[in-house]
Amino acid sequence: MGEGDAIWAPSILPHSTLSTLILHPPHFGRKMESKVSEGGLNVTLTIRLLMHGKEVGSIIGKKGETVKKMREESGARINISEGNCPERIVTITGPTDAIFKAFAMIAYKFEEDIINSMSNSPATSKPPVTLRLVVPASQCGSLIGKGGSKIKEIRESTGAQVQVAGDMLPNSTERAVTISGTPDAIIQCVKQICVVMLESPPKGATIPYRPKPASTPVIFAGGQAYTIQGQYAIPHPDLIGCIIGRQGTKINEIRQMSGAQIKIANATEGSSERQITITGTPANISLAQYLINARLTSEVTGMGAL
Repeated sequence: MGEGDAIWAPSILPHSTLSTLILHPPHFGRKMESKVSEGGLNVTLTIRLLMHGKEVGSIIGKKGETVKKMREESGARINISEGNCPERIVTITGPTDAIFKAFAMIAYKFEEDIINSMSNSPATSKPPVTLRLVVPASQCGSLIGKGGSKIKEIRESTGAQVQVAGDMLPNSTERAVTISGTPDAIIQCVKQICVVMLESPPKGATIPYRPKPASTPVIFAGGQAYTIQGQYAIPHPDLIGCIIGRQGTKINEIRQMSGAQIKIANATEGSSERQITITGTPANISLAQYLINARLTSEVTGMGAL
C-alpha cells in the first residue's frame, strides 16, 4: 500500500480497533495524516457488493437513516439497485479512503446484526461477517495470482477467508468474491483487493451482473389467471392458448419434459374455462404444474418464451 495510506478512524469504530486499521509501520507517525494522495492510491474506485434483501434492509435502516449516515460519514456514494429482487447490488464509489470507511461501517453493521440475532439463539460461537464482492472476471486472475499465490498472501496477511467463485454470475462477465472474517480482517482484505484492482484494470468490456427480479406468481381462480403486482391481483384473459402452443407444440414439450399425461378439456358453452387434468407420478405432476405455471408467468409478465 505504501506510505500514501492515511490513518483513518471512522467515528463509529471503537478506539481499541484503531491500531489494527493502520497499514503502514508506526514509525511514520502522525505526519502522514494529511498526505492522503501521496503514493497515488487515493483515486476514485467503484466496488460492487451483492447482498440479499435482508442485508440491504439492514444497510438502508429505518426510513433510510443508516445508509444516509454511512454516506455522510464515509464521503462515499452508496447506491442500491432497484427492483423486487431477492438479491440487490450495492455500489460504493469514491476515493479509496472513503470506500474503506464505507466498508468499515457496513462490516460493523453486519457484525451488530449477528450479535443481535445471537442474543436469542443458543449458539455460543460468533459466526464471521460475510460480504460478497462482484468483480470483473478479467481481474480475478490477478486477485488469485500465479498458482493461487496472491489470494494466499491476502488470506494470511489479513486473517480473512477469501474465495473466488469458479463460475461467472448469470448473464455477466463478473464473478463473486466472498470475504468472511472479523470486521477488521474484512477491511484489511478489501484494502488489498482494491490495490490489486487498481494495479490490474479490467481487460475488455465487462458485462455487469444484474440480479433477476423475483418471478411474478400466477394464481388461478374460477378459470381466470391473475398476477400479483404489489397489493393487487390483475386478471388476465384465459391463457390456455399459450400453454397449448401452435399446433400443440408447447403442451407436447411440457408432456415430454415432465413425463406426465396432460389432458385439456374443451371449453363448455358460454364459458372460457378449460379444465386441465394432469396424471402421473407425484414428481411428474409437480413438474408439469411447475412448467405450466412458468409458461403462464412468462406470457403474463412478458418475460419471453421459457
